[in-house]
Amino acid sequence: MTALICLRRLALGGGLAAILGALAGPAAATVAEDPGSSCSWRLPPPPGCSPLVKVGRDGRTRGAIAAAAALGQLGIPFSWGGGSSSGPTRGIGRGAVTVGFDCSGLTLYAWSRAGVRLGHYTGAQFRQGRRVSLAALRQGDLLFFGGGAGDPTHVGLYLHSGVMVHAPKTGDVVRTAQFLNSPYYRAVFRGAVRPG
Repeated sequence: MTALICLRRLALGGGLAAILGALAGPAAATVAEDPGSSCSWRLPPPPGCSPLVKVGRDGRTRGAIAAAAALGQLGIPFSWGGGSSSGPTRGIGRGAVTVGFDCSGLTLYAWSRAGVRLGHYTGAQFRQGRRVSLAALRQGDLLFFGGGAGDPTHVGLYLHSGVMVHAPKTGDVVRTAQFLNSPYYRAVFRGAVRPG
């Protein structure tokens, strides 16, 4: 019976650790180590579910690791051009006097904690991963906004239930926001990408 558990559906409600625990036993998935990383793959998937779920040794997905890293920066000031894989930095131009993150600096930092390298530009990040629909969003997926027909001008990380964490603008701080029910964010939503 555990072989019929759908990882995708359970990931939304019970968390990946509960899913992997439910797969223990006679119908358990096999584990293959990913050389050179702290991740493993659970194989094979139950029928009708995603083919592979990459998890860390602590049972968290890379997206969950990235989301937790971004949440750890709540309250850090926005700094234009700020942020690196090691944390908040002094920005450039109008951000040169502030240590913090801009939107793509926050997502770059968060995903670097999960072992994924992203560029420090929203337009580049928009092309660094697999597109996902709103219905298929998972924790850590990148959400893009604005820019008309050009590159998006803003990015945040999906958390849950229509909530994202992001570095909004000069004078603000890293914070969470409800984007799914926001008339502003829904009007300028460009799509979502799953890095890695």
